[in-house]
Amino acid sequence: MRIIFAGTPEFARVALAQLHAAGFEIPLVLTQPDRPAGRGLKLQASPVKQFALTKGLPVAQPRSLRLDGKYPDDAAAARVAIEAARADAMVVAAYGLILPQWVLDMPRLGCFNIHASLLPRWRGAAPIHRAIEAGDLQTGVTIMQMDAGLDTGDMLLAEALPITPQDSTGRLHDRLALLGGRLIVEALELAACGGLRPVKQPETGVRYARKIDKLEAVVDWTQPAEVIGRRIRAFDPFPGAHTSLGGETIKLWCYEIESDSRPSGVDCGTILSVNGAGVRVACGQGALRLTELQRAGGKRLNVADFLRGFELAPGMTFGK
Repeated sequence: MRIIFAGTPEFARVALAQLHAAGFEIPLVLTQPDRPAGRGLKLQASPVKQFALTKGLPVAQPRSLRLDGKYPDDAAAARVAIEAARADAMVVAAYGLILPQWVLDMPRLGCFNIHASLLPRWRGAAPIHRAIEAGDLQTGVTIMQMDAGLDTGDMLLAEALPITPQDSTGRLHDRLALLGGRLIVEALELAACGGLRPVKQPETGVRYARKIDKLEAVVDWTQPAEVIGRRIRAFDPFPGAHTSLGGETIKLWCYEIESDSRPSGVDCGTILSVNGAGVRVACGQGALRLTELQRAGGKRLNVADFLRGFELAPGMTFGK
């Protein structure tokens, strides 16, 4: 089976690697243009492009696929490449470009999307973050037959994964990426023999995972400790939940919840105690014991190492 692969970040690279290892013929890889990254802002290829080049796979990086859009020359060149690939199917995983109808219609078997949620819950750009933030007990991967809507196509395969109280977006991402790679291989093997049974998505239970805004990562200490904790995990590794103290930004990475330890008459965000086991902070309900922190420009440190270079004391208040 001939497969066009379209994807950009690490989540997509894992799927591409598994398709390649499974022996699928991949005549074309689509990925986002190289972007400036790092302190020197040097152009950096996406994880998908880096993998494709190591395997000698042809790569195209159009800025758009819309023939009537801002970059019609890019789209026209992409159309020539897609037509020449003579693909049976296209696999899409976190590509970053909307596929116009002409792309959806091009492959014989259509376009398959690897989506990191159990649809119809968490359609959209940030399903892993939003599942953790909402306190979901499970998530998973859905292989979907793409249509013109936003993650609205028929479901082809799905498998659930539990979300543990220790899961950050980064940890859960890695497990979901491996699951997505396995499921897309299975889906394509079933498609080759006519074994897929599309199922329409339910009309109930739809939720949208809007794109992460950096402003969301500012900790609101008036919220319950449990809610703040979920947001710390949801925004790890990006954009990193953070608070301020004396004009300096401090990122928060690891914590423990102390639901019954908040004294009355204390402002939210007040540091209650400081020692090598953690920094206890009053929340709207309960308290958090922060156990891993980071100064701007510094490294993530356990609380004991952090306190060697940054003074925190009871009575100080975060967010001021």
